[in-house]
Amino acid sequence: MKIRHVFSAPDMETARHAIAAARSAGVDDQDVLLVARSDIESSDVPDNRKEVDTDLMPAAARGAGYGAGAGLLAGLAAVAIPPLGITMAGAAAATIAGAVVGSWSAALMGSALPDPVRQQFDDEISAGRILVVVDGSQEVQEIAEPAIVRAGAKRLPFESPKAMT
Repeated sequence: MKIRHVFSAPDMETARHAIAAARSAGVDDQDVLLVARSDIESSDVPDNRKEVDTDLMPAAARGAGYGAGAGLLAGLAAVAIPPLGITMAGAAAATIAGAVVGSWSAALMGSALPDPVRQQFDDEISAGRILVVVDGSQEVQEIAEPAIVRAGAKRLPFESPKAMT
């Protein structure tokens, strides 16, 4: 499983050195991304380095769970009322429908939210610093972190399993 670490570079030159350090430490090229203010991203950050995640997938998963739970409760409540004539199959259908509706609605909300890195480090981004986002196994991160710090980037307090890897 890959883990995500975030580093802050004061300028693009330092960010480039941090990328080179991560790559030489064994981080795959596609696992090093940059996050910056929109004016910096549009002029200095190559498209293949831009972090464009949203909260879509985690929100959809949460929505499916909550929706399924709500659908199950509604289905079981309907089964308990005999005049409605709902069977256990109807309760199962309500559970599935709840999961679908919950996943869909939560995914819509999640697609509008910025990724957790942008949310947590908005002050760093607003100040004009460039965030170097590195995904890799724990072993790779342990090798890469000192090299990235020696390149001039500062480690930020963020460690998260990389979603969907």
